[in-house]
Amino acid sequence: MQKHKIIEYIDILKKNNQLEKIVNCDEILENEVENISYNSSNVKENTLFVCKGFGDNFKKEYLEEAIKKGAFAYVSQKQYEVDIPCILIKDCFVSLSVVSGLYFNSVSNKLNMIGVTGTKGKSTTSYFVKYILDEYALANDKKNTAIISSIFTYDGKNTYKSKLTTPESLELFQNINNAYESNIENVVMEVSSQALKIGRVHSIDYDICAFLNISEDHIGPIEHPNFDDYLDSKLKLFQKSKVSCINLDMDYIDKVIEKARESKTKIITFSTKNKEANIYGYNIRKIELNTIFTVKTERETFDVTLTIPGLFNVENALAAIAIAKDMNIDNEYIISGLEKAKSAGRMELYYSKDNKILSIVDYAHNKVSFEKIFETTKKEYPDRKIIAIFGCPGNKAQIRRKDLGEVSGKNADYIYITEDDSAFETVLQISKEVEKYVKKYTTNYEIVEDRTEAIKKAVTKAVTSDEKYIILLLGKGNEESQKVGGKLVSYLGDSNNIKKCISEYECEKGVSN
Repeated sequence: MQKHKIIEYIDILKKNNQLEKIVNCDEILENEVENISYNSSNVKENTLFVCKGFGDNFKKEYLEEAIKKGAFAYVSQKQYEVDIPCILIKDCFVSLSVVSGLYFNSVSNKLNMIGVTGTKGKSTTSYFVKYILDEYALANDKKNTAIISSIFTYDGKNTYKSKLTTPESLELFQNINNAYESNIENVVMEVSSQALKIGRVHSIDYDICAFLNISEDHIGPIEHPNFDDYLDSKLKLFQKSKVSCINLDMDYIDKVIEKARESKTKIITFSTKNKEANIYGYNIRKIELNTIFTVKTERETFDVTLTIPGLFNVENALAAIAIAKDMNIDNEYIISGLEKAKSAGRMELYYSKDNKILSIVDYAHNKVSFEKIFETTKKEYPDRKIIAIFGCPGNKAQIRRKDLGEVSGKNADYIYITEDDSAFETVLQISKEVEKYVKKYTTNYEIVEDRTEAIKKAVTKAVTSDEKYIILLLGKGNEESQKVGGKLVSYLGDSNNIKKCISEYECEKGVSN
């Protein structure tokens, strides 16, 4: 991989309006950078170290450790009393993206970059796109599409569970570079509001993007102070995209379309309500466990089958279709890709052989996703009462406690309020706050602090009742850990828990086909 000199990093920071001044850099301007890091643990000889973090989030000791390990210059918003040259910059996050882009030789410009944003549906849509493009790749002797999502990451060299919706820019460029070196042509990725707001994706431009929907979420002191900041952050994606696929059915559509037009991006619309959309989905029907709908474009009409539950997934599929059509992907690959598509932790259906236990595991964790999953569950399973199991995360998105409490209180027949990444709060403290909003609408609830125990209690309620229930396990998806304090604590997982309960029930009752 081509290496770059310090002077080149200085020049590109200046070009991106990030450079404040350079301190004691004259003697190293021609030195080549062998490595870039913002983590002192990953420093080696000839490293350019980036001091990442606001205020007390970055400590001088990190820089000192980096110097001991081989950092020969550092990039920072603040100058420290250390013995190596300093490149002073305006914003550490934007600058990290800038230097990462140069280090990896602007590799994102060499692939087809696809970005997906929205309050709900980013992961599912990204998977839909990947399945479609993988079908095309299989038929044309090409490599499968790379995906960077909140569920897992595949970049041609590595496959692993993700920690962030959108990785830090250095890791993000590493993923993209791995894809390039693996001869992958397409990268589809979720783009979070936070990544757009702080500049984590500053140095990445997208060939095509999708804006799925918007509603209040991630509002709080750590993320977005208000909804306007959240929406404005999302809208920045248009400035970075050649083509933008937009859901005409979303809230605030007028502002979204206005911003897209200002950004000079090519606009492709999709909808299940507006026949004038470029990609129009209609005649949506449920046949057994499948969702089937008809797609009308400007030139053709064809039917699509989704094998995952959730009528709302039609919108996600339409976004993926809009992307695929702009990429000139034939209908046969769109149809076969969507029929095969699965998204771990998204609308996963589990049931016992006698159908006494029926459960859906889904990552739904905000107001709009809760409203959607209750709406679709009532439509698809009208003969079943709903048991909902969920919690709210600690130290973030405080508004969710009100939103999820109220939505579940209005729609569920019984509720178990439980743990979901309590962080530095207690499960009971969070649950009590959620309870305030649940009990405005129902008394049919209880707080069960241990999530595994809550699932067991829900299953017992379902199998001992004369009525039929569907159990919604919401918020954790396929995650197999809980964030407790500052650590990740092992958790069996919602999918594994419900599968275990079903197996134990069938064994105990001697249930067979």
